[in-house]
Amino acid sequence: MELRHLRYFIAVAETGSLTEAAGKRLFTSQPSLSRQIRDLEDEVGVTLLDRSARGVALTDAGKAFIDHARLAMTQVDAAVEAARRAALPAKQRFSIGFLTGQEMKWLPEAMRILRAELPDIDVTISSDYSPDLADAVTRGRLDLALMRAEPGHDLEYRVIGKEPLVVLMPSDHPLATRDAVPPEALAGESFIAMAEKATVLRSVIDAYLAKEGVQITAAQCVDNPAMVMSLVASTRGVTLIPSYVESLMPWSVTSRPLAGEVPTIDLVIGFSPRNQSPVLQLFLSRLEELVAHVSGRAALA
Repeated sequence: MELRHLRYFIAVAETGSLTEAAGKRLFTSQPSLSRQIRDLEDEVGVTLLDRSARGVALTDAGKAFIDHARLAMTQVDAAVEAARRAALPAKQRFSIGFLTGQEMKWLPEAMRILRAELPDIDVTISSDYSPDLADAVTRGRLDLALMRAEPGHDLEYRVIGKEPLVVLMPSDHPLATRDAVPPEALAGESFIAMAEKATVLRSVIDAYLAKEGVQITAAQCVDNPAMVMSLVASTRGVTLIPSYVESLMPWSVTSRPLAGEVPTIDLVIGFSPRNQSPVLQLFLSRLEELVAHVSGRAALA
């Protein structure tokens, strides 16, 4: 069994189509891909995929196999990244990821801590969605990330903040005349829901609406904050979103707090327990200071 067999199998399982996987993901011919999948099934000794006119689907054996296949590919990626880092010059390097928009609040203080202790460190910064950050940390492409506590990843999380959810709406929406929006006022509104990719945020929102007995029908499902705001403005919809997004709002969109018991979502530092970087250990030892400085600046704003 070779790594390409696992990569091909994962691509077919995720696209649900030999044709699409061959042409758009793997850039190979369908007959060649089919042969590789058959070779893998011969090696494993069971059928992993059901083929039909509608496409392909995982068998029970395939469902059991794919999680291990993904883990194996993740570990290979992490090994490659570790080897590449080890081959770099001796200058210390550190990579941080931020949930898009959070870098505006947290990056200055994070850099202050790192530069004060390690003035010659080479720091790289990236901004992305939380699930993608979790994947990058797991694969060793990032040393740590400010993100959500994403399930399904072998990471450690430390909570550094709890963000209240707010109601996002067009600036001239009738709900904008209120100081706070009761949850029942959301019923009947065109609601912009979080897509499945934003698993953690979606689960917090769904649990809150269920607790309050509010039934909504999602008009759209998105996971990009910029797209959320665009849809709110263009479709006159409303949504629930963490309060940090308020710093990114255009003039056409406004926010109001929720009335009553306000739900919150955790912001965490995520890192791999296998990462032995001394810079990571230094950063983690200064988390309380980081949180205190960011909270202090926010209080003065």
